Amino acid sequence: MPPRPPARPAAAGPARRTRGHSSAAAALPPPAPRVVGPGFHALVHALVQQVPAGHVTTYGDVATWLGSPRVARHVGWALAALMDDERDASGRPVPWHRVINAQGRISHRGDVARAAEQLARLEAEGVAFDPQGRCDLARHRWRFPHAALPDTPLDPG
Repeated sequence: MPPRPPARPAAAGPARRTRGHSSAAAALPPPAPRVVGPGFHALVHALVQQVPAGHVTTYGDVATWLGSPRVARHVGWALAALMDDERDASGRPVPWHRVINAQGRISHRGDVARAAEQLARLEAEGVAFDPQGRCDLARHRWRFPHAALPDTPLDPG
């Protein structure tokens, strides 16, 4: 059996979390607060309810406004989890159809019927789509200029 090669020196770089080495763990910054947690769906619904007819927003815009652009997919899941009558836990309607992807397109994710319904609703509100299925985000995008979330606790979603 050939001899083992000598061990390489450890590379300089950021501290890593290792078991049993509290000094390495102490060098790391504390984790950021979680954006997705109890009540996240209700926050998404409350924000989307503020998008007026004739405008759209993106999953990423909603996620960013709530604290993290990295949870855009969770925004989609929160809207997909709406009941059949498209109302939030308090019974208010949520205009889920006004949320589209960052390319200005409808994300159907395999549900072609719901995508067709979303397109029809948006066109009825005056949002136009080009032949490639994109809307003009510069014209129709809603950026939540005066958005506010409820002061009262929301039902977890």
